[in-house]
Parts: sequence; C-alpha cells; structure tokens
Amino acid sequence: MMGYYQKWIVPALIDLSMRNKRLRPYRERVAGAAEGRVLDVGVGSGLNLPFYARQAREIFGLDPSPALLARAGGNAQHLNIPVHLLEGSAERIPLADRSMDTIVLTWTGCSISDIRTALGEMRRVLKPGGRLLFVEHETTVTGAVPFLGSLVWPLGCANAICLSSVDLGRRRRTSSF
Repeated sequence: MMGYYQKWIVPALIDLSMRNKRLRPYRERVAGAAEGRVLDVGVGSGLNLPFYARQAREIFGLDPSPALLARAGGNAQHLNIPVHLLEGSAERIPLADRSMDTIVLTWTGCSISDIRTALGEMRRVLKPGGRLLFVEHETTVTGAVPFLGSLVWPLGCANAICLSSVDLGRRRRTSSF
C-alpha cells in the first residue's frame, strides 16, 4: 500500500498543490531569471519549464520521482530548448563539476532531508560566478514565529513531503553560497 501511495498518490498531490495560482508570479520571476545551462532541482512535473526565458539554453531537471518526471516530459515537449530529465537526488547530483550556470529551486529545499549535503552538491556543479535562485517557505526569524510556522506549515505546505523546519536561508549562508 505504501508503495502505491508513494508512486501514484504523492506525485499527484505534489503536482496539484504546486499548480496553486498564487505561486505562479514567484515561479515566473525565479525561473525567468535563469541563464545558460540550468539545473532545476526538484523539477517535479515541470511547472517551471514554460517560464525559462531565452537566456536559458539548456535545462536539466532533477527529481527523485519517476512519476513526476514523466509529467515533466509532457511539459518539456512544448519547449524550443533542450530539456534533460534526470532521476536522482539533490544529495547526489549526477552532473559534472562546474557544469551549470544557474541552479533553480522552487519550494524544494523543504523536502530535501540533508539540505547541507545538497547545497554542497549544488556548489560542486555550479560554475564559478553561477547563481543559485530559489523561492521557499521557511523559518528565518527568531522567537514565536518559527514555532508558529512549524505548527501551520504541516497543514498548509505546498509539498506533501515538506520538512518545514529546514531554514534554507541559514543553511545557504553556512554552506559557502
């Protein structure tokens, strides 16, 4: 039963939740700023793909879910730039060192269990002078707000496998980005 849920239900829920119209402006802004060879970490069903501008000349979409990658393949067919979909994890990115100009994450960092290792991998594949572009929901302030956020986000998280206690901004700052 858990295999069926993970294989079919979770990908469908992730795709449905990430189609939220309120997320579109953020997605447009982040993906639209990507240039050159782009790695989209957690590409999911490919919802970022239509927003990559002409400056993106090749896109690599990484995701651990074969079901979501199959959906992304359908979205990639409508693009005029090469799209390579890779099954794998952000903790072990299957690309060469210094091979990407831009790395994009949209509401993905919260679902990566070892974000520190993943950020190290992103640093490894990013060219010198390359950019990490991301949008996340996270706890970045002190006091009651992070505690309240940890109570609210599990109920309203856009990602079915959200680890909302991950502070990507702080982790990014402490990982040489």
